[in-house]
Amino acid sequence: MTRILIRAALILAAVAMAGAAEAKGCLKGAAVGGIAGHMAGHGVVGAAAGCAIGRHEANKKDKAARQSDQVTPVR
Repeated sequence: MTRILIRAALILAAVAMAGAAEAKGCLKGAAVGGIAGHMAGHGVVGAAAGCAIGRHEANKKDKAARQSDQVTPVR
């Protein structure tokens, strides 16, 4: 169990050092995925999957915000 926690902490530290722009949504997703993966016996895999899903969701949210900011003129 301590191996999983140490690995998860190292992964989260590496992600945190990657930069805020690249880690948007990743830290929260990795934390949730790591906990869920730990319960299933695969903490590192859960953290990695959570990071990927978190980034995907953050990118979708940013794209939707950019599209709603573009105002089309009404004639």
